Amino acid sequence: MQEYDRTNITNFWVVGINYKKSDAGVRGKFAVNSEQYEAILAAAHANGVPELFILSTCNRTEAYGFAPDAETLMALICSQADGDMDTFQKLAYVKNGAEAMVHLFHVSAGLDSQILGDFEILGQIKNAVKFSKEKGRIGTFVERLVNCVIQSSKAIKTHTQLSGGTVSVSFAAIQYIRDHIADISGRKILLIGTGKIGRNTCKNLVDYLHTRNITLVNRTEEKARILAGELGLQVAPFAEIDKEIEEADIILVATNAAEPTLFTHQLEGAGQKLVIDMSIPCNVEQAAQALPNVRFLNVDELSRIKDETLQMRKAEVPKAEALIMEHVEEFMDWYEMRKHVPALKQAKDKLQTLQAHSPNGMVCPVTGMHSDEKIQKVINNMAAKMRRQDTVGCIFIDAINDFIG
Repeated sequence: MQEYDRTNITNFWVVGINYKKSDAGVRGKFAVNSEQYEAILAAAHANGVPELFILSTCNRTEAYGFAPDAETLMALICSQADGDMDTFQKLAYVKNGAEAMVHLFHVSAGLDSQILGDFEILGQIKNAVKFSKEKGRIGTFVERLVNCVIQSSKAIKTHTQLSGGTVSVSFAAIQYIRDHIADISGRKILLIGTGKIGRNTCKNLVDYLHTRNITLVNRTEEKARILAGELGLQVAPFAEIDKEIEEADIILVATNAAEPTLFTHQLEGAGQKLVIDMSIPCNVEQAAQALPNVRFLNVDELSRIKDETLQMRKAEVPKAEALIMEHVEEFMDWYEMRKHVPALKQAKDKLQTLQAHSPNGMVCPVTGMHSDEKIQKVINNMAAKMRRQDTVGCIFIDAINDFIG
């Protein structure tokens, strides 16, 4: 199938669903794991998609890439996800060209996050692009765009308070516990899953609740042991999870598995529990969420927990948007110049040919400038003129006259 012109921004698209129009259950059906991501990338070329990366987080699933149309990107996601194409299309947003590019800048800065200023999204973008690049699906345009996006996000982090304070899904869980559970030191906490979210949550539990009455359970027990050793916590084998669930007062689930890891039979009749699920898709069985002895929260409910930090962040949005526009303009300058690369190369080749037949040799007798330096100076002047006006033919002639002059 035809590959679309990767020098033309009008062929660049983003399609996605996020928390604004879909709940955690629906988003979970379109979450993309590593195996599914690899399969999508493998199918991309045959579908006319030369550059592509998938961003799949608890708040969104998005595909960015060069494609014949938005439906092609949607179909690639749905070919591997558990959700169907009709549902995705009803909930999806579609952005094209410069709008798609600016959207990525906003996402990376945390301006489009469920919790404003959530800076963790930048690392998720980096990982998504790295995975795609390893599979050969990242080219010059997307790589340059992502580099500009990273620089923009770093500038926002440095020069604004958009990510000031500590507000994330994992911290919102700690804030909820702190506000609703009395005498936390006497409560036994069970954390299931010690991946990135689990680690962050665990450290927040220790730092902000000042408790070490925490037991870690992870399918790979060694990972739990390493974290427990760092923080002075307890570890239980996954085989003993039923016992740990029964004894726990607070259960935090951060497993991010494709299927539930906490079931109704484990919680039913086991006493009053606070269960907080930070996984996408939801890793607590649906029937268990409604048990009378269970107080249940998922990522959507956690993200609605706000404090004064969010008000401070909102005040920083105009500064962040101004910094984004600076980096967007920088990228568009590069993009516009990239369109002129063939003409610049042609001019340079012509000047080198003229120099090869020049009686003056390799060095200008008047300025003492080496011919390669002189040629590059002329090409730089030509490039500067191209940025100001789109008359390649006249500028080409000017370049030759400059060189001869």
